[in-house]
Amino acid sequence: MPASAALQHTVEAFNLSAASENKIHDDIVAKKFGFEGGLVPGVEVYAYMAHLPVARFGMDWLAHGTAACRFHKPVYDGRNASVSGTVQDDESIALQVEMDGILCATGQAALGDVLAAPPANDIPTAPLPEHATRPDAAPENLVEGQIMGTYEVTHSAEENADYVRDVRESLDLYTDQGIIHPGLILRLGNRALSMNVRLGPWIHVGSKIQNYGTAKVGDRLAAPARVIKEYDHKGHRFVELDVLITANGVKSLARIHHTAIYRPRQVTGG
Repeated sequence: MPASAALQHTVEAFNLSAASENKIHDDIVAKKFGFEGGLVPGVEVYAYMAHLPVARFGMDWLAHGTAACRFHKPVYDGRNASVSGTVQDDESIALQVEMDGILCATGQAALGDVLAAPPANDIPTAPLPEHATRPDAAPENLVEGQIMGTYEVTHSAEENADYVRDVRESLDLYTDQGIIHPGLILRLGNRALSMNVRLGPWIHVGSKIQNYGTAKVGDRLAAPARVIKEYDHKGHRFVELDVLITANGVKSLARIHHTAIYRPRQVTGG
């Protein structure tokens, strides 16, 4: 395919998190924040975007590709999300997501070099706090360098297939080969935050992802994480996390630089 060639993928967006603890995905709460309705999670918007590099590069991208995504405007349930990708001279793909002609997300994806994966213990693991007694998300509980409790999960074939269906994924390799969808991998970045601190409505702003291997159905996935920094920007409280995704305690599959507004200015009163 020549440089600057265009790739396209359109899906009817679906809010998987309408009933989640994060009420920014609830229609009533989101409207109080000035949105039209509950926000489709950024993780799922990334899942829509990831279709294009996988369609172009195949399994190699899942094994050692890179991606970045930044969320600018909401994507809403039931509306068409149009993903476009432009192949650059270096074969990377410039990505964007539009809804009703509005630019909602941008990003890029590349095949990248085959890099040595960091050791699975590169970020130490730690126990999660009791869910009901998690500390409130606040600067004193999100300190630079802090090691977070390690969230773990094992996805069944049925759970993976349900996710593939819900993000309107048309590629067969996830269900045919038992490969965990990259949206579920990025979701672990959210869990590294939400399972450690008690959050009000919060917003996933963007992520950078380096893949090192593919996750398979039945793998015990873990997300050891540390706080990179916590700061105020225009009245919002931000946190950035370094999250290492590992499988079965022995293999690193991905590294995620995860950025979130954990306390929007509407909450802080800014």
